[in-house]
Amino acid sequence: MKKENKKVEKLCSFYVSNWHLATMILPYINGKIKENTKIITILENSIEENIQKLIEKLNLKNKEKILSINWSKLDSQKYEDIEKMLKKEILTEKQNIILVNGCSNYIKNNNCNIEQYLKKSKAESIKIINFFEVTEFNNHIMDILDAHDKVFNTSGEKEITEIFDGYVKGEKVQTKKVVGGVEQ
Repeated sequence: MKKENKKVEKLCSFYVSNWHLATMILPYINGKIKENTKIITILENSIEENIQKLIEKLNLKNKEKILSINWSKLDSQKYEDIEKMLKKEILTEKQNIILVNGCSNYIKNNNCNIEQYLKKSKAESIKIINFFEVTEFNNHIMDILDAHDKVFNTSGEKEITEIFDGYVKGEKVQTKKVVGGVEQ
């Protein structure tokens, strides 16, 4: 998605627990820190304790930089709070990743606030990775996929069609009705 000479890419991911999220994101973040990417978090569910415990067990060169990222819960979904936080974090002109986790409404509200802020920002490349709780999205997975450019999982960034075979953007899944054991 292009916006005013800015490259804004949106990825979605799904997690079953805070441990799953922490183990999925940590190797990716470690690699991105090596590339001098700015990492910002807007988390409905804190994963600070999980990140700290994993860091203790792993031999990572970027421990201090990873621990300096705010892995705590952010209570607000107001534009003013997101704007203050993003101004304080100072987006770089090159690479920026904003991680958002939580329920669908939390993610949707914060994505709107982020996009509103980005209209004023000088940052050129922004990647927003939305982490949805598996129990939250239920039957809305097609809507989630349609609103994103790629999928993020334990093996990193992937095209949606690599993970969801047969997916076509904007096309709703046809479900077959079974009546008396016979597909209709």
